[in-house]
Amino acid sequence: MALTSTEAAAAEHASAAPMLAQVQEWVAVNSGTGNLAGLAAMAELLADSFSPLPGDLHLRDPAPASQVRADGGLAEVTHGRHLHLKVRPEAPVQVLLTGHMDTVYPADHFFQAARWRSDGALNAPGAADMKGGLALMRAALGAVEASPLATRIGYEVVLNSDEETGSFSSAALLAEAARGKAAALTYEPALADGTLAGARGGTGNFSLVVRGRSAHAGRNPEDGRNAIVAAAALAVRLAEAGGPDLSVNPARIEGGGPNNVVPDLAVLRVNFRPRSAAAIARADALIDALLNDVASTYEVKVERHGSFNRPPKPIDPGAGRLFETVRAAGADLGIPIAWKDTGGVCDGNNIAACGVPVVDTMGARGGAIHSVDEFLIVESLPERAALSAVTLLRLAAGAAL
Repeated sequence: MALTSTEAAAAEHASAAPMLAQVQEWVAVNSGTGNLAGLAAMAELLADSFSPLPGDLHLRDPAPASQVRADGGLAEVTHGRHLHLKVRPEAPVQVLLTGHMDTVYPADHFFQAARWRSDGALNAPGAADMKGGLALMRAALGAVEASPLATRIGYEVVLNSDEETGSFSSAALLAEAARGKAAALTYEPALADGTLAGARGGTGNFSLVVRGRSAHAGRNPEDGRNAIVAAAALAVRLAEAGGPDLSVNPARIEGGGPNNVVPDLAVLRVNFRPRSAAAIARADALIDALLNDVASTYEVKVERHGSFNRPPKPIDPGAGRLFETVRAAGADLGIPIAWKDTGGVCDGNNIAACGVPVVDTMGARGGAIHSVDEFLIVESLPERAALSAVTLLRLAAGAAL
């Protein structure tokens, strides 16, 4: 199948958008997940960019979220607002497009400025992950709006401010926006060679608060109940319980104090990576069983906090058909499209869990994300904008899902 004249015009329109200038402006704004001022500035820039599209655009307040402090108590975590755009909800085809405005680089991180690499790539914080993706998403939507097929497709855009830390304050908004959608595109970066992510495992983050009893380490240690020792034992048992379908990473133990005091508090932070729903069920039972065993053995109390916030994302038949639509669009544009499974997670996991087919690496090509070497391959901006525009038009025209 070759490009139609309508698709060719949309691809040209998308490719011509001033994406590089947008990316350069946006990466100059630090929008680390905890930098509320930076996120507010970024949200306003994005609102200015997306507001010319038809429909209703709002900056939505984040839902409440909390985390366990090092002292075992709960603290509210404040997040930035999320951009939400709704266009033509009455159209016969409805899709969801998502991305995130936050990065992993806090306001005090030394990686703040962009530079050009000798190979022409742009090294900048958030360039690939995912301010480049946001720019090409905007370009593709502009091309769709200029197309005669625009009236056939409605869409919602959610650009959240907390994806890098688990989307806890935007999960409900994402689920709401996914409702009733035929397909979803998420703009995480593709690999440098253009490979997309296929199936993904899931993730769960837990804080396990161990409360023992303090005592003098020399005079009466037998009266104490050492929370550090209990937390360490729990960490070892959890790590040993992992397997091919469930990796377990005890990442940190916080607590303790002076050497002459038996510690009465420890907080164990653990990450789980399940590869299936069955692995989540097994992990849930495992956590409870080991918590009870350690509590009994060491005569401590253990509190469980956390959840499996991103379920595994398999490639089901609907997702397979959406991948084929993207692949065919790429082939007609001269862009080879391949995909492979990955252990990473993103909002695509949550969207798939809502029953919506999703391709979640529609963003720019790049690499070294989450590091000071992060780079964006600039020529991928027009390439991937055209890919999104043609994919959206084929969905509007009734591509099988």
